[in-house]
This record gives sequence, C-alpha cells and structure tokens, in this order.
Amino acid sequence: MRVKHQPGVEPLLEVVEAEAAVLGVRALVVGGYVRDRILERDCKDLDIVVENGAGTELAKAVAARIGNRPPVIFERFGTAQVGSGDFLLEFVSARAESYLPESRKPDVRPATLEEDIQRRDFTCNTLLCGLDGEVLDLTGRGLPDIQARLLRTPLPAAETFHEDPLRAVRAIRFAVTLDFRLDDEIPPAITGCLDRLGTVVSVERINDELRKMLLSDRPGMAFQLMHQTGVLARLMPEVEAMAGVEQSGFHNLDVLDHSLAALDATAARLRPPLEPEVELALRLGVLLHDCGKPATAARDGERITFLGHPDVGARTAASMMRRLRFSNEEIAAVSSLISLHMRPIQYDPDTWSDGAVRRLVRDAADGLRPLLELARADMAASDYPPEEAGRKLGDLERRVDGLDVDAVRRVRPPLNGNQLMARFARPPGAWISRLQDALLEAVLDGDVTEGDEAAAWNFVEAHPELLVDG
Repeated sequence: MRVKHQPGVEPLLEVVEAEAAVLGVRALVVGGYVRDRILERDCKDLDIVVENGAGTELAKAVAARIGNRPPVIFERFGTAQVGSGDFLLEFVSARAESYLPESRKPDVRPATLEEDIQRRDFTCNTLLCGLDGEVLDLTGRGLPDIQARLLRTPLPAAETFHEDPLRAVRAIRFAVTLDFRLDDEIPPAITGCLDRLGTVVSVERINDELRKMLLSDRPGMAFQLMHQTGVLARLMPEVEAMAGVEQSGFHNLDVLDHSLAALDATAARLRPPLEPEVELALRLGVLLHDCGKPATAARDGERITFLGHPDVGARTAASMMRRLRFSNEEIAAVSSLISLHMRPIQYDPDTWSDGAVRRLVRDAADGLRPLLELARADMAASDYPPEEAGRKLGDLERRVDGLDVDAVRRVRPPLNGNQLMARFARPPGAWISRLQDALLEAVLDGDVTEGDEAAAWNFVEAHPELLVDG
C-alpha cells in the first residue's frame, strides 16, 4: 500500500533521505502521520525514526540543508525537532523506553528498528513509510487494525501500559478521535495501571492529553470512557464526584452525564469558531460548570436544590486546574464562566432591566460569548424546551448587540476615594468601596450618567444609609 503525501511533505522527505544516505543510515516516517494519511486526515507533525542512534545527527544535517535554525535537541530522549513552515519534524533514534518504579522519567536505551516498533503504543502507530509512500507494516497488524478501526497494542496491553502508563489516557483519546473501538485487552490494562499513572507520569503530560481530548469532536465520550475505566477518578476526582448526583426540574440526567452531554453539544454547535484558547476555556467551563453540585445538593421534598453551586464550583474548578498545571489565565477564565453560568439561564425578557443586561456584560468581560455558549449547551443537555431556550438566549443576545459593549466594560464610579474622603472628612474605610459600588450600579442602571459628578453627589446625598459604618 502507498499513501499520498500531504502537499509540502515530499520536498522535506527528499532532504531527509538524501542526508540519511550521506550518514549511511535508514530514516523513515513513523506513527501518526502514516496512520492519518491512510485515514485521509491531515497531519502537520512528522516523526522520523533513525537507525544506529543517528537521530540528532540527521536532524542537524536536515536543518542545515533547508536553511533553518539549529534543531531543538532533547538529549535525554535522543530526540530533536526541526520546524519547516507549517510542519514540525521530530527525529528520534530507534529506541526502547520504560518507566522505572516510582520514576517520572523514562529509562531510554538504543534499539533496532524492529524493537522500536514493538515497543510503540498501538499497532496503528507502528507503520512506516518513506518518500515513495510505500507503507511498511513490521508487525503485520497495523494495516489490518486500521481497516478494522481497532485500537490494539503491539505487545500485551498490560505490558505496554506498564512501560508508559500515560498510554492508558492516550488509548481513550485515540479511540475517540479516530473512532476506533478498544481491543478487549485494553480496558482491564487501563484499570491495572492507574496507580502508576498517578505516580510516575508527569502532570504536564497528563495536561497535554486532557487538552487534546477536550478539543476533540467528541469530548463527552472521551470523559465517559475515562469514567468507565477509572481514569477520571484518578485524575479528576472533582469531576468523578458528579456521577450519580441526581437532579430535578428540567434535568433528566445525573450531574456527570448532563455535563458530558453539554460538552458534546458544545463541540457539535454550528457557529463561528472561537480562538483556540477561548474554546478550551469554554469546554473546561462546560465540563466543570456543575462541579459545585455534589457539595451543595439538598433535597426539599421532590425537589433537589444546589444553592450556591456556581461559587462553590468556581473554587473547586480552580483548585483542580491548579493541580493539573493549567495557567493562571485559564483558571481565571474558567472560574468566571462557572460563577456566572446561571445568569443567562435565569434571564427573563420581561423582568430584566437594561441595567441588568449591562451588569452581565460588565461581569462577563471578555468571556461573554463563551458564557452564552455555555448557557446554550447547558439547556440543550436537559429537557429545557428548545424553542424557549432559543427565544430566551436570542433576545438576550439581541439586547447585548444593541449595547456599546466596550463602553459598558469601561464604566467606572464617577467619584473617587479622595473626593469622598474630602467631602465627608472621613478616613479610608469600607464605606468608600460601598459608596463606589452603589454609584457604579446607579450608572449601569441609568440613574446616574457616567462623568456627571453633580448627579453623583445628588445620589450620595439621597442615600445616607451608605455612609453608615458596619
């Protein structure tokens, strides 16, 4: 079988093969690129496996030949990366690697090409090809498994996952993103390596897999598989805690199933795309929007309540994301979405004033669009009447579109602390922030015009209770 190379790849492989010939070694593309071309998918990352330990040397030669900067070299792993336009070439010497007990760093040793292939994660990732596109299947199972859409390990799954427990998470990601079924050996092998997954794999590698699953076309299914295999309880116990938590009202699913259905609804929406970092925050927000419910659940007759769950959820999500090494910016964005997620759902066209709409715009800041997307997915994953949901959010969006959103976000109290202290001859204290908060609300409600100090002073004089201590 021959694969058709992606446009732009053949010139790069011509250089790779020419420089490999100079060094007297064999170099072939391996893994994801070959798999994706068989599946007629695009792939910008090319892994080049090189015999005789010459991976780094070949990377340097290729980088020099194409006039690129020197490769980025990772000495411990024997790998080197060379960028060229939209493509990233990673050169690796044929090797075998495994994690020693309780170690977060793999033990890497040189190996033959055949050993390298046997020690790879899944048969669909063992295929090789060169410039001519001819596929080399050293295991004899890579091509048949791709045709059967079967995810299987070259060696026994328990052995493969013991060598690198992150493969337990990668198995789930590949099953979902490639639409492959798991071989029967894989689920028990995943369960069997959970202790090592939690102790020897770095948080950064886990974080990378979680991001890829969240941004996939079927993220809800990925997290459902993690739940079924025990991975979710190991990595994200805050999400696992939502399983089995009953809900009432429009909710026809438990909290976890509802959240995963909302996650898939987010991935399936037919709307203009968001920037990748915004999309990631949205999907994390959807996954975690109800993570405060297990701690706040209470039964009131037939009704189940979750009073305060947005704020509890925001704190829970922030703690989990810090543990999983998400950035401070990502944590802030997701926490804001969770704390505000009920506001659009509670919107009532008949009772919300223009000031209430402006207040939502100000509080949501740059997260306004993802917040509305979260609300849409939240209602779609329940028995909330679709027509009513569409009318409600459509009306809210219409009113938001009628505002100068940037101006609303820039609104500040018309009087500063120095003015207030001078006017009332009082020292700094909580009374100042109380007054300024009230003035800001008055501006948003349209009772005081921004910048109108006379109107602001009249407002203060009309509300002497704001000056009272306590």
